[in-house]
Amino acid sequence: MHPRKINPSGDERNTLQLMSLAPSTKHGLKLKQHRASFQQMGTIGIFMAAVTSVQCFTERFSLTCKKPVSHLQLACCPSHCAVPWQDKNIRIYENNNLEPPLELTGHHGDVSAMAFRTVRDRLLLCSASEDYVIVWDIDRCYTQIKDGGIASGRVVGTLLGRVVHLSLCPLSAKVAACSGSRVFLLNAEREEVPGVLKAHLGPVTASEFCPWDVNLLISTSEDRTFKIWDVKRGDTLFESAVLSAYPLLSLFFMEQNSQFITGSGDGQLWCYTLPVDHKCRLVTKLDLSKLEQKHERNLRKPAHLKIDQMERLVMILQQRGSCVWIGSFDGLYLLDLDTSELLMNLPLTGIIIFFLTGDLSISMAGSWAISNELGGNMCCLVTSLFGTSVALLEVNSAVLDELCFRMVTGLSVNEQLSAVPSSPLMTMSPLNAELAKHGPKPQRKIGVSCQKSVNNQPLVFHTQVKSSGYNTAPHRTMFRPKTNVKKKSNSAVTTSTNMKRLLSEYPSHFEAPCIPYAHLTVSTTPTPVSSVQYSGDGKQIVCGLGDGSVLLYNSSLTSNPAVYTGHSKAVNTVCWSHSKRWFLSTSEDPTLCIWTANASEPVLTMGDDRIANPIRSAQFYYLDKFLLLASGSNLILYLYHLDTMRDDIKRYKQRSKSKLASKFSMKSGTDITSMSAINDFYSYIVLAAGADRTIQVFDMNQGCMATQIPDAHCRAVHHLTQNKGSPFCTQALESYNLFLSSAITDGLKLWDLRTARCVRRYDSHVNRCHHCTAAFSPCGRFIAAGSEDHSAYIYDTRSSNFLHKLPRHSETVLNVAFNPANPELLTGTLDGKLALFHPAESLLP
Repeated sequence: MHPRKINPSGDERNTLQLMSLAPSTKHGLKLKQHRASFQQMGTIGIFMAAVTSVQCFTERFSLTCKKPVSHLQLACCPSHCAVPWQDKNIRIYENNNLEPPLELTGHHGDVSAMAFRTVRDRLLLCSASEDYVIVWDIDRCYTQIKDGGIASGRVVGTLLGRVVHLSLCPLSAKVAACSGSRVFLLNAEREEVPGVLKAHLGPVTASEFCPWDVNLLISTSEDRTFKIWDVKRGDTLFESAVLSAYPLLSLFFMEQNSQFITGSGDGQLWCYTLPVDHKCRLVTKLDLSKLEQKHERNLRKPAHLKIDQMERLVMILQQRGSCVWIGSFDGLYLLDLDTSELLMNLPLTGIIIFFLTGDLSISMAGSWAISNELGGNMCCLVTSLFGTSVALLEVNSAVLDELCFRMVTGLSVNEQLSAVPSSPLMTMSPLNAELAKHGPKPQRKIGVSCQKSVNNQPLVFHTQVKSSGYNTAPHRTMFRPKTNVKKKSNSAVTTSTNMKRLLSEYPSHFEAPCIPYAHLTVSTTPTPVSSVQYSGDGKQIVCGLGDGSVLLYNSSLTSNPAVYTGHSKAVNTVCWSHSKRWFLSTSEDPTLCIWTANASEPVLTMGDDRIANPIRSAQFYYLDKFLLLASGSNLILYLYHLDTMRDDIKRYKQRSKSKLASKFSMKSGTDITSMSAINDFYSYIVLAAGADRTIQVFDMNQGCMATQIPDAHCRAVHHLTQNKGSPFCTQALESYNLFLSSAITDGLKLWDLRTARCVRRYDSHVNRCHHCTAAFSPCGRFIAAGSEDHSAYIYDTRSSNFLHKLPRHSETVLNVAFNPANPELLTGTLDGKLALFHPAESLLP
């Protein structure tokens, strides 16, 4: 990739210059697969103190050129590397045997760019100067030298100007040469210029052919934009906006995910997906300086080593390959694009976790070229930023293996931490609490006569009683008309329909719901839809509004809603019970009301006499046994009993009751901003997010905090939700350990409860101001998220790319909810509108 000159000033560590992008090597992929930041600093320091003499980089050789080469595009592949020699010549070294090198002569001007590529099972080197662009067949050159001749190449371009970047198409014989503001398309087999691409307003810095579509080429420029070209027609298919205040310097394709990455001179990184329609979608945007600061903070935080499930974890994470090496002036950085985390950095000077970087001839890099692998080691070709040196560095495999081991031990699977319980309740568990049941009081006996038993006496004291005729034989009736004939009912049909619905499975093979089906306005005045939820059978929808009212709709939104009023401030949470008989609502009053669909008055009301702080979140828990509340810095468990009977005279007195069972406090005493727990089956785990940006996991069986995730987001988490599944769909047990967290300006993150690590990040939606929520689909395949661009987004859980963007909303989409029984998606907006989405019409049953 074409490097640019860097002028660091002030704090060099805070201005990272992104100069080179490369795929993860064998060890790089291994580091990605283990995927952990060094949060075990205390433990690592003790263990690794004995290996402080091991160097990170080993310098294989170093050359001194006549002129500075910091702007030079270097070439390095797993087997060979190419370096300039005496400005106009090129030396080819075998990475595992540096002597003797193969020397290539043919350029009359200074070599400015080089690139290796294997085309049709042949290793080719393309080199450029102001006079020629030459393609060299490396095996053929070795044969010519062996036969006593002179190595020769094929001239494919003449007098193109100063070429700063070269790339070869791996599937076709084409070469892209960047010179000035133009990209020349050359034929690699003969001297021919099939086309010239010119549309950039500034010098082109890099260009690459798309690996999965040879007719596409992407170029970056100092005009701070990138363009997608149709190579055959020479047309521009897509042009980006201005991305940064600094030039775009490098480009790299990730074929596995159909994505590409570009980086700028101020350390910014953009990852885009390249769909078939060529309309690029931003997947994530990263700042290396901020990632490095967060990484350094994590180094200081101790953690405990756990090596129980190491091999199992490696097998799971080997299926992912979103790791990329990034070259900067101060070293190499390994970045996981799925989670947007910096996994490790290898500085050119100093130490890395007690590993010395060694005494290198280059302390600040100008450009990088990274090979895939070298006998288990990673090979890097690097130029000096201010000098004339070029060095071949080898990253020690022992160091990488040791770092891999540290990462794996930090990501060991904790089998005890799972949403699905694997052990019975403990004797002293808070979940064993019961509400005392009081039966009707026995009638109090008064008087002396009541102390003696009273014998039964006949009502008639005569010795003879006239017969009433009951003992006589009945009269025979010859004919009796049937006057109470009941009509044949459809109860059997209704029962059959209900049973069919109960036994029906969720169509998990359907596509995500993206077709608008119905929409309505919930209020005559714009009122935020603060919370929505489907009942467990998917037949009803409860909706909480910002004006303090609660609405109950049928799932098709076709009938008038039932209205429930009992709050004086905005409703912030609504939740159905597992039995589908009750639903609750909470408000900033602070009050909690439990309702039934048949009554307009709450069955149970808990007010500020029992709850001092506003209720941030509340739900039914442990299969409706408890009420779980998040208020202030406490998680509160209430036992309750609901009685719908009312005394007409004492209507003010409610027969339902509740009792405090347990109370748990956040570790740091911070206020809880969001909470989540599973009520569809017995689960001991409760998640709570704090205002201090932490996510704390509570084990209700043991009655304590099990683990804590520090710095989960750059801001406080405002929404947590777990993959709760559905009664109509079955998922793998491991899937229930996934949960989502959302924070303003920091996107949406997918976490694995067992490792307490982020496994994927979703950034395509917009969330800068409002508390937009997210939801899992019942099948676990999709994630829906609200957005401030008047749209809702649907993601595939296996990819950071969004599948569908659901526009045409009138305001910010605050809430989303999936129907647990049918593939339907419900959205609620800031101005009080509900919208229902179905899959494509052809897929509906």
